[in-house]
Amino acid sequence: MNWLFNPSVATYGASIDQLYYIILVVTGIVFFLTQGLLVYFLIRYRTKEGRRAEYIHGSTKAEVVWTAIPFVIVVTIALMSKSVWDEIRHPSQIPEGAMEVQIMAKQFEWTVTYPGPDEVLGTDDDFSLLNQLHIPVNRPVVVMLEAEDVIHSFFVPEFRVKQDAVPGMRTPVWFEVMETGEYVIGCAELCGTGHTRMSGTVTVHSESDFHSWIAQRTAQAEDS
Repeated sequence: MNWLFNPSVATYGASIDQLYYIILVVTGIVFFLTQGLLVYFLIRYRTKEGRRAEYIHGSTKAEVVWTAIPFVIVVTIALMSKSVWDEIRHPSQIPEGAMEVQIMAKQFEWTVTYPGPDEVLGTDDDFSLLNQLHIPVNRPVVVMLEAEDVIHSFFVPEFRVKQDAVPGMRTPVWFEVMETGEYVIGCAELCGTGHTRMSGTVTVHSESDFHSWIAQRTAQAEDS
């Protein structure tokens, strides 16, 4: 069920969507229930000729009920959220063998640094591209996210990924995409006058096409 979002193409997208819809249903029920009661009380206790106000002490039982029910709901959602959060954010959950790339965010662009054929960042065969993230399908990818100037936010809706890039911090964010195609990278943090122009593209290749692309880019970097 994805009637509010574009379908997710990342492995943990379904877990995030399920949690979102649970929260949406719960808050929707609470909203309509409270608004319905509000309308009822407005009509039921509206001003009438000859009616006098009277003091009502209240009900301790009712107060306990309307405190306990939200408490149970909030704690339940928190416990459900923790399992999803640990899956996508805890460093120990990053899959082994994930491809690592570095993205430096600055006003108003994304600089993506690739590890080259040796698949190790920080070596001589690294190369960089502006606003272009190329990754293989069905393989975990770890983005080491940094910011040069102000806070930015790396946002790919179809991956269900949104992570702030903070100056002075190096933040890992991982995902595994299950479908080839092109997707838009947006900045979800107001970062200056050029914020709306700060976008990039994620191209998800098949495994063979990705290796061919890496070889081509490496050859171009060596020739330049």
